[in-house]
This record gives sequence, C-alpha cells and structure tokens, in this order.
Amino acid sequence: MTTTIVHMMRHGEVFNPDQILYGRLPGFRLSDLGRGQAQSVADLLADHDIAAVFASPLQRAQETATPIASAHGLEIVTNDDLIEADNVFEGLRVSVGDGALSKPRHWGKLRDPFTPSWGEPYIQLAHRMLAAATKARDAARGHEVVCVSHQLPVYTLRRFLEGKRLWHDPRRRQCSLASLTSLVYDDDALIDIIYSEPAGTSDPLSVGA
Repeated sequence: MTTTIVHMMRHGEVFNPDQILYGRLPGFRLSDLGRGQAQSVADLLADHDIAAVFASPLQRAQETATPIASAHGLEIVTNDDLIEADNVFEGLRVSVGDGALSKPRHWGKLRDPFTPSWGEPYIQLAHRMLAAATKARDAARGHEVVCVSHQLPVYTLRRFLEGKRLWHDPRRRQCSLASLTSLVYDDDALIDIIYSEPAGTSDPLSVGA
C-alpha cells in the first residue's frame, strides 16, 4: 500500500483591528503573529516529504502557504475549492453585543442553522473540500501535501469524513489558527485523521476564519 498524507491547514492570524467578518473580501493580510504562525508550521514541516502545496486564492491563505512552499522549493498551486465559505454577513462587524447579529433586520437570515440560511450549504462546502483533498492526494501519491484553507471549510470536511452531522456550534470547532487536520490515506482509503496545533494556538472564534 502507498501512504499519502494530506495536511488541511487553516491560515494564520489576520490583521483585522475592526473585527470585520472578512470572508472572501480581498486585502486581508496576515498579522505579525500570523506570519510567525505560518513560519512555525513551515519549520515543523521542513523535514517532511512535502511534494506539493495548495492554497485558497485569498491573501491570508497564500501568505500562510508561502514559507512552507519556499522551504521545499515548491510553487504554490491555487485551488478555488479551498476558498472560504460564502456568507451574507461578509463585510459587517459581528462582534458580540454591537455587531450585525444584534440587529433585528438581520435575524431573518438566521432562520435555518442547519443548511445554513446565511451562507454556503454545508454539504456543498464538504463536497468541494473533499474534491480539493482528493486532488491533493492524487498529486502527491506516496508523499505529503499541504492545503491551506479556512476554519469552516476544514472543519466541515473533517465532520463529513467522520460521518458526523455537518451543522454544529461554531464555539466548539477544533480548528485553531495555523492548525493541521491531517488526512492519512492508504492508497485511496482514508485510515486516520490527526489534528495538531504546531503553532501552539487555540482560538476557534476568530472573526472571519
């Protein structure tokens, strides 16, 4: 059997002093801490057999992928399937107490938490992330590959692969900044899912993800 490991990585911390739900908006870069987190993961993976690096097209994911790709002499391959989930609250402040979610005019958008009504359906998200993971696995047979994405896409894929319901409490997501959700395959069979936090962070409620 051929063992392949697909590391689904969440990007590092974003510079976002106004607490905007940035979603797919352009121009949101990593903070100084975020760049340090990305470098920490690159250092950890420096001795690993990384054959390819894929990333969401968004700036924060591309910046997170850069030190990992550089350490292995690789070019980043952009995959649109790794992009952040669509969200109707994009561009709004969503901080507790005075954010968009406290305004009655937005409450109708929250009517269905199971699909969800405010954004990309979980099942659609799971399917495109699975397509991205499969493409990465097939590109790096017998090696390791990194896919830099975003909190909700990575966590939704994990729940899908574990056979769990896709709707969930976002406060309970196990997908911290710069974390790795590593999918271990024997040939085409998924045999294990390993979660790790090489940058030592634990902040699943970061705005924008």
